[in-house]
Amino acid sequence: MQSIKSNALEPTRNEMRGLPWWQQAGRLLPVYGLPIITILLIIFFSLLLPDTFPTFLNFHSILSDKAIIALLSLAATLPMMAGRIDLTVGFGIVMWHILAMWLVTKTGIPWPIAILLVIAAAAVVGLVNGLLVEVAQIDSFIATLGTGTMLYAGALWLTDGRQIIGSLPQGFIGLNTTDIVGVPLPAVFVVVLAIVLWIVSERLPIGRHVYAIGANEKAAALNGIPVRTYIIGVFVASGLIAGFAGCVLAAKLRIGQANVGLDYLLPALVGAFLGTTTIKPGRVNVWGTMFGVIILAVGISGIQQFGAGFFVTPLFNGVTLVVSIALAAFAQRRRAATKVARTELETN
Repeated sequence: MQSIKSNALEPTRNEMRGLPWWQQAGRLLPVYGLPIITILLIIFFSLLLPDTFPTFLNFHSILSDKAIIALLSLAATLPMMAGRIDLTVGFGIVMWHILAMWLVTKTGIPWPIAILLVIAAAAVVGLVNGLLVEVAQIDSFIATLGTGTMLYAGALWLTDGRQIIGSLPQGFIGLNTTDIVGVPLPAVFVVVLAIVLWIVSERLPIGRHVYAIGANEKAAALNGIPVRTYIIGVFVASGLIAGFAGCVLAAKLRIGQANVGLDYLLPALVGAFLGTTTIKPGRVNVWGTMFGVIILAVGISGIQQFGAGFFVTPLFNGVTLVVSIALAAFAQRRRAATKVARTELETN
């Protein structure tokens, strides 16, 4: 049972050839609609809030605050490429940042080793998710909801319902506080990871195979693609990224607390789902996910600077999630209708 299909709607060169410029622009508008809306939102808020929004401080704050959500969105994107969903990216970050804090402050383990242990533990959970989904044939939503809930329970047990507080090495804190040419280090992590995932997904055979599984698992298997290996692999990779994001979150918060999961689960999924509506509409893609996170960050930052209430952020995320899923579903139906029309034309 697939959670998400992977079908691209971007127009081909043959479809664009010979069309007037206004028709070409109309065909490209769904492809680049989200980046255009993002630019318009930036201009809009900059005009209305000239003293606070278009500033380096606000730019730096947005990059720093939303980098962890971007990492989790990229983690969620990988299973979605294969037609699966991973809810442990949100639940897991609760455990991973608490585990990182506990290892660094309570055991005396050097912080680089502690980070490696956290990432390794997250990879093991990803492996378990992959086995549950592919070997036990449990729907990915149910499987990852179950493992995610167990991770949350483990975080509560480890903290005993309290905060984990202690002295952190400066190098560990630097994961969040360091700037490179004025850009926060977590944002640099996001850009590097996005480039790597884009190369793997769009330029290497492994990416094409994962997309083939997401589009039609049975056809992919008949073409010799090792479906089980790839599905387990994307869950492990998702776990690796989520584990690293948990370490960055620990460096940011400097405490371990078990009440932060929902603050990251919904925005991460919204960014990934919203990404299916742009760049390659109807298909999960890395740069679409990045623009999904950016438009969330810009929109929430602007709304908050207008003095909106504390409930606006979850409301904005929830509404955006519903809209993004509706647009993705519309894109898939449009893709199916386009395929039927092409088949009829070729037959006639």
